[in-house]
Amino acid sequence: MIQSALIVAAIVLLVCLLVGEKRENRILMLASKTPLSFLFVVTAFIQPHPLPWYYHYVLIGLILGLVGDVCLALPGNTAFRAGLVAFLGGHILYVVAFAALSRGQDWIRPEMVGILLCSGGVARWLWPHLGPMRIPVAAYIVVITAMMFAAVAAFHNPEVKRTGAILVFAGATCFYFSDIWVARDRFVSHGFINRLIGLPCYYAGQFMLAYSVGVAG
Repeated sequence: MIQSALIVAAIVLLVCLLVGEKRENRILMLASKTPLSFLFVVTAFIQPHPLPWYYHYVLIGLILGLVGDVCLALPGNTAFRAGLVAFLGGHILYVVAFAALSRGQDWIRPEMVGILLCSGGVARWLWPHLGPMRIPVAAYIVVITAMMFAAVAAFHNPEVKRTGAILVFAGATCFYFSDIWVARDRFVSHGFINRLIGLPCYYAGQFMLAYSVGVAG
């Protein structure tokens, strides 16, 4: 019952957030984005914790995501940089969490070549538009690529329950692609289409990772 209520509330808040983004209504954006992001933290908190260490890494990563979301909803480069740092920290914690679910032999997989090529293509596409943000964005791309590698490795570990492995991989993938839309909006072409695609991707990813803490072990 609680799980269903959280999902319904998240969908309603996401719709409100997209309406706020479309109308460029910052009050509506903050009023919907903050509780929506808080919900994925609550979702992780109420799950069973069969792997306490995994739960704690993911929970702190989600909290940093909440902080990053609030920062990105605020105007100015300072808020954007603060959000970038928060998300970077969250991604690092996800790398650690997923890596702990993996085995050494699972870090050599064909999918990783595709991920590396995708990240390299994104970096090349963004590079002319970044200016003084080149180093921070490059570091961010390295970390999200490592997050995807760790998610792939965790997915291929037969000791991880299949539902949990799928949620980890799908959640990380959604998060990865949502970041591309954030970058496009910030550095290449500002427009509502970036949020229309990126925000549902992002929240789907975060909620899947939140649910994964209850079924990974």
